[in-house]
Amino acid sequence: MIDCLYNYPQLYPGILLKRYKRFFADIQLDSGELVTAHCPNTGPMTGVSTIGSAVQLSKSDNPQRKLAYTLELIQVTDYATTWVGVNTALPNRVIKLALEKHLFPELGEYEQVKSEVVYGKDRKSRVDFYLTGSAEQKPIYLEVKNTTWSQASLALFPDTETTRGQKHLRELMEVLPTSRSVMLYFINRGDCLEFAPGDTTDPVYGQLLREAIKLGLEVLPCRFDVSPEGIRYLGLAKLKI
Repeated sequence: MIDCLYNYPQLYPGILLKRYKRFFADIQLDSGELVTAHCPNTGPMTGVSTIGSAVQLSKSDNPQRKLAYTLELIQVTDYATTWVGVNTALPNRVIKLALEKHLFPELGEYEQVKSEVVYGKDRKSRVDFYLTGSAEQKPIYLEVKNTTWSQASLALFPDTETTRGQKHLRELMEVLPTSRSVMLYFINRGDCLEFAPGDTTDPVYGQLLREAIKLGLEVLPCRFDVSPEGIRYLGLAKLKI
């Protein structure tokens, strides 16, 4: 059994009754209690927000929070029964742990991992991770994208038009070839074996991704098994460009 990179705190099972205003989800807990949970995912959550789905919530003990519960996992059953992670705050935390453990041999050797490093022509953007090693090694700019949309076993990103995502691709292209650029897609579900850009939702993003790859962008479509017990790394999905 692959060790967990991340273990969830105590989770509370329930059923999704409604998601609304992007940030709110009404849940009936298995205990019978009706609660409104914070939904930490501003996107459409295509295919993973079906009413009646089983969910798992975490609970904060911070009395200052307006909503004590946070939506963490949703179970989908359209292709295979699997849990999908919907807390978009988690992927970067998990990837940082993975980078510190050097779990991605594709990245080669590096010594230092920095988060949220300023870069880009206007110096107003921040890349998720900046990896450096010896003077002979090119620094690595690494961006992480949470991926939950799928068609059968094919993971797709994005599930809606993303001008921000387009901007990130352009900025990663700008640092080539003097540095390495890596786009890491965090496939937040264990049932996907392949990855492709979501051309039907954002054809511009797909075009930019293919252009960036030709210029030297490296793509890591990382598969993760997600369950109430925790998050485990499964390896790379097959890239379909």
